[in-house]
Amino acid sequence: MSGSISPFGGWLNGTIREADYGRLVADFTIRAEMTNPAGVLHGGAGAAILDDLIGAMVYSLGREYAFTSVNLTIDFLHAARMGEVVTATAEVIREGKNIVHCEGRILASTGKIIAKCATNLIQTSIRVEQI
Repeated sequence: MSGSISPFGGWLNGTIREADYGRLVADFTIRAEMTNPAGVLHGGAGAAILDDLIGAMVYSLGREYAFTSVNLTIDFLHAARMGEVVTATAEVIREGKNIVHCEGRILASTGKIIAKCATNLIQTSIRVEQI
């Protein structure tokens, strides 16, 4: 995302639309280097959008320690074409002491779900202030 502390998030270049406790929404333009040979969003790029946005959203919880992904399950339901602007959302579903369960979605401008995911993140021993 623009201004992200994550170099990869900077490459994804999302624009934050909404940020709240346990929720983050951002827009992403599908660029040529994010597509497969058919000219649609590559599954790996879609996974990266969701994983990075959820990772950024977890900071909104105000925890002392950083979190990292344990797993990420994605369903790809529709295609997003090069040049299309999609909206991704990340939300906390359950916030435990050491594990946070989250869901994410990538939506087309028409509201169609491009991809949806569920993920668990685990608290690390890295203090947020060290990042």
